[in-house]
Amino acid sequence: MSSKVLAVVAHADDEVLGCGGTLMRHAAEGDYVRLAIFADGVTSRHRSYDADKSADEIKSRESAARQAANIMGVEEPVFLRFPDNRCDQVATLDLAKAVETLIVDFQPDTIYTHHAGDLNVDHRHVFHAVLTACRPLPATSVRNIYSMEIPSSTEWGCWHEGNSFRPQRFVDIARFFEAKLHALSAYSLEMRSFPHPRSPEAVEALAKLRGATGGLTAAEAFMVIREVI
Repeated sequence: MSSKVLAVVAHADDEVLGCGGTLMRHAAEGDYVRLAIFADGVTSRHRSYDADKSADEIKSRESAARQAANIMGVEEPVFLRFPDNRCDQVATLDLAKAVETLIVDFQPDTIYTHHAGDLNVDHRHVFHAVLTACRPLPATSVRNIYSMEIPSSTEWGCWHEGNSFRPQRFVDIARFFEAKLHALSAYSLEMRSFPHPRSPEAVEALAKLRGATGGLTAAEAFMVIREVI
C-alpha cells in the first residue's frame, strides 16, 4: 500500500540537503511525495524586509526548487512565502494552521521536518509548527514524524542537554546519492566551496558517515519524533 509523504521545510534546498535521497526512495517505491516550503529564503539578505523588492530573487529560488523537485521525481513544491529568518515574528498559531491546511489537503501518514535544536530560527519554528499541527488525536492521518539534519544549521546549533541531534533511523540512499547531488546543483547559489558544510564534498562525507553508522555506504539520518504502528 502506498504511503503519503510530506516534507515540511523552512527553505528551498532544505528538502534536498536533509531528506532528498529519502524522498527519492519513497517516490521510487510508489509513495506519493509532496513538499512544502515555508519561508521565501532570500528577504533576510537585505537590510529590511521587502518582498516586493526581492520578487525576482524569490522567483529564482522557487524556480530552483521546482527544478530540484523535477530531478527528484516528486510533486512541485507548495510555497508558503513566510518572511525569511523571521518565523519567530509570526504567531505560532499562524504557522501551525498553515501546516494543518497542508495535512487536511494531502492527508499524509509520514512527515519529515527540521530538528528542534537547529541554529536557524525558521527551522526551529517550523518544527514546533509541525508538532502543534500534528497533535496525536484519533482522527489524524499522521502516524510518523521524523526530524532531519541540515548541514550548517543542525551541527551549529547551541544545544542544551537532551536537544542534540541523535539519530535512530538511517535510510539507505546509495542508489539515489548521485541524483541528490544533481538536485542540489539546482541550488548553485546556495552551495559553497569545501570545507563549508553545504559543499558537495561535505554533503558526501556526511552521507558516508551516516551510512557507516548504520553499516551502509550512504545514508540520511533522522530522529524519530513519533512512529505509530
